[in-house]
Amino acid sequence: EPWGYHCCPQRAGRCDLYHNAALTAADFPKGTFTMKQVILASASPRRQSLLKLVVPDFSVYPADIDEQLPVGIQACDAAEHLAKQKAAAVAADYPDSIVIGCDTVVVIGDQILGKPTDPEDCRRMMHLLSGKTHQVYTGVALQQGDRRRSFTVCTDVRFYALSDGEIDRYIATGEPFDKAGGYGIQGLGALLIEEICGDYYNVVGLPISRLLRELADFSEWSGSV
Repeated sequence: EPWGYHCCPQRAGRCDLYHNAALTAADFPKGTFTMKQVILASASPRRQSLLKLVVPDFSVYPADIDEQLPVGIQACDAAEHLAKQKAAAVAADYPDSIVIGCDTVVVIGDQILGKPTDPEDCRRMMHLLSGKTHQVYTGVALQQGDRRRSFTVCTDVRFYALSDGEIDRYIATGEPFDKAGGYGIQGLGALLIEEICGDYYNVVGLPISRLLRELADFSEWSGSV
């Protein structure tokens, strides 16, 4: 995997064109990244921090959508579906801006794990993930007026076999409750993880290196190389 991310078996043959692309110096301009106003349709402070690596100045307008998934949708398509809905909702009000919608889901088998509702729900999730490899999918959608683009990045994450004591201590920190799957890889949740295969920042919530390339193609660079 030349860019260090793993595309899941369910999406075999559907990985995006950039997967095997060779990069050159021309892909990283020395000038200013100029585009029309960029809007992040997410209230996540983690995504906001990561996006600043690519776009120093942007606006934040969290999308207000019904996140109910269509019946029968495959787990590996869920995040991108929701990302498209979020981008479209905000783009309707700001058609001249480039809107970035994002969503992240944690999947074990064919089960999507959302944010735990209470300690018992979190404990259930931890037992499901303990000692197993699961997938984290982040879907990203770009929209400007009628122009649209979207993609999904998948990362495999393997948990250590966790004791009840380890699970209880982690739950007691309060960290799991605002995170899909009930853990945060960028926080104390890192202590639960044996290994990952793929993009670390995808698990945090925004595959920033992939987004850089998509934005470069979707918009325009200025400055000489």
